[in-house]
Formats: sequence, structure tokens, C-alpha cells
Amino acid sequence: MSSTESTELRHTALDAVHRSLGATMTDFAGWDMPLRYGSERDEHLAVRAKAGLFDLSHMGEITVTGAGAAALLNFALVGNIASVGVGRARYTMICQADGGILDDLIVYRLAETEYMVVANASNAQVVLDALTERASGFDAEVRDDRDAYALIAVQGPESPGILKSLTDADLDGLKYYAGLPGTVAGVPALIARTGYTGEDGFELFVKPEHAVELWQALTKAGEGAGLVPCGLSCRDTLRLEAGMPLYGHELTRELTPFDAGLGRVVKFEKEGDFVGREALAEAAERARHNPPRVLVGLVAEGRRVPRAGYAVVAGGAVIGEVTSGAPSPTLGKPIAMAYVEAAHAAPGTEGVGVDIRGTHEPYEVVALPFYKRRK
Repeated sequence: MSSTESTELRHTALDAVHRSLGATMTDFAGWDMPLRYGSERDEHLAVRAKAGLFDLSHMGEITVTGAGAAALLNFALVGNIASVGVGRARYTMICQADGGILDDLIVYRLAETEYMVVANASNAQVVLDALTERASGFDAEVRDDRDAYALIAVQGPESPGILKSLTDADLDGLKYYAGLPGTVAGVPALIARTGYTGEDGFELFVKPEHAVELWQALTKAGEGAGLVPCGLSCRDTLRLEAGMPLYGHELTRELTPFDAGLGRVVKFEKEGDFVGREALAEAAERARHNPPRVLVGLVAEGRRVPRAGYAVVAGGAVIGEVTSGAPSPTLGKPIAMAYVEAAHAAPGTEGVGVDIRGTHEPYEVVALPFYKRRK
């Protein structure tokens, strides 16, 4: 691969729209994506109070079909995918044999023998390769559908009303983590009630050639409801406030789901073996009796912002490390997620700080999430 090929960024179907809106673009997992359109704080607060419109077309869609699709996914992933009903979705993970997390995923059951696995952009190829390899011996086909979809999300309390004006799909009957085929503004779409912001909202999977038309229709429908276009920057602060993990930060190959406090996604009770079962059983035991570190929330007493990789300290000793940190527009203070030694993980633990360029800034240990929407 030449240097020009290796540095060429991929563009979503909405690239020209983002540029026309004056977006600040950034390289994200090899994609040229909008970071922000104006003020990331204003975009964040719009999603919390009104609604935001996101281009998430960089996410990786992988379709798994065939009579053995459920059995393959039950073997390849840690969740019980066979028990997911048609039209429903499940948050799960794909792990290595040693229990380390390769990626966290959402799996949609589109039909009796058809599933869509949605991977993070940075891990889509890794997940595709792992599923293809693990499919050996199963009556199932794994298909790379990354180019078959654009993904647009509408998130925030006003999102149901905005979407209702463009579709006759039964949104009221659409539960959280469910998806149904429908038409939005005349465009065929998979309408899913999922998101990564801590708010109610929808993710719309459409053909790339319909993306601009749908984006424009949503923009027009949301004019009176406070809808604004939103970039990846506010998506990160929204998910951080909601205590949602980000791969490469809270989740890595060196950590198991139990290390991340997400052991609930591992379903030992499902039938048959699955990749990582033995190692994960040992990790579950460790987490129960002697967890090395625990994922906690930290809220600053001052104004200095912690960043990923900063040391968490107590009594002059390093007791952990920040995985994600940012100013919280909702709380009005800097916040962080961090892995800390179990002895310092209880909410309200005193004497905990973050080493910010040599100064130990005081932080309060809190339970995650930092923010929960009112139902």
C-alpha cells in the first residue's frame, strides 16, 4: 500500500452536506467525519433539551444469514443472541479466547435467519474477520455490508415527535432496543430505537443514495423543535455523561467485560460453547472476590479537565488511570471515567485526585452514570 492510499480518508454519503454546513472535519477511524458544526456545548445541550441529528455512517454493518446464523452468533459472541426476538436488538460483545474484548456491538434480529451486527468503525474489519473465521462449520454466511448502509441518528426528547411527522411506522409501540422496517420521508429504512447519548432517540439505517434526502427531510421537520446537526465531539460528551463505554478507552483487548463492570452481557447459561467461555468464567470469579480495578465516575472539584491516560492518585500513590475525561455541559464541571483500585472505588471515597501535569487535583468518586434522563 502506498503512503497516499494509506492516508486517504473515507467519506460518508453526507460529506458534501457537512461541508455546506461549515462542519469542522476530523479523521475518525479512517473516516472524514464532522467533529462539530459550531459550539459543541450548544450541540450537546440541544440533544439533552431538544434534539440532535448525527451522521453515524462510519459504523460497520455485518449481515449474518442462514439456518445456522443464531448458532454461529451464540458461539462467536458472549451474549445469548438466539433468544433475541425478530425485530429486537441486543447490546453484546465479541471477545478473544482469553476473554479480552475485541469490540462491543449491537445485534439486530431482522428476520428468523437474518441478523445485522453493528460494530465500531475502528473495529469493523476485526469483527468481520473474527466472525468469518468463527463461521467455519456453521450453516451461515457472514457478509460485509459496510457500503450498503448510511446511518443517521435523531437523538433527544423531541426526536419522537420529529420522526412521527415523517413516518407512519408505529413509533409508540417501538420499544428501546427494537427495530422495525418502515418508510421515513419516503425513504425505506430500518428504524431502531437505539442510541449512544443517554436520551430517547432513533437510528435510521438507509441506503447511501437516500442519505442526503433523509437528512434534509429530518432537518426541515425539526426546524420548529430545536433540532441541530451534531458532530462526534458532543456525541462523546453525551455518552460520557451517560456512563457509556467507548472502545479503546473503557474497553480494550486487555480487559474482559467483567473488568469493565459489564459482566451482565456474558451469558454463561446459553446452550453450547462460546469463544472465551473458560477465561470469562475465571474473570467472573476474580471480579466477585478480588477485582484488581473498578470503573468509576470522577467529578472535579475544580475546573481542570482530566484526559485519558492521566493517573488517579490517593495518599501520594497511583491508584488508577483516567479512561475518558471532558467538561460536562450538563453538570457544569469536568468529569471522567477511570479504573481505580477496588479499595478506592466506593462512591464518596475521600482523598482521591487526578494528576494533571504534576498537580493533584481533587475529585469526588461517584457511581456511574453521571446523568440519567427523566422517563
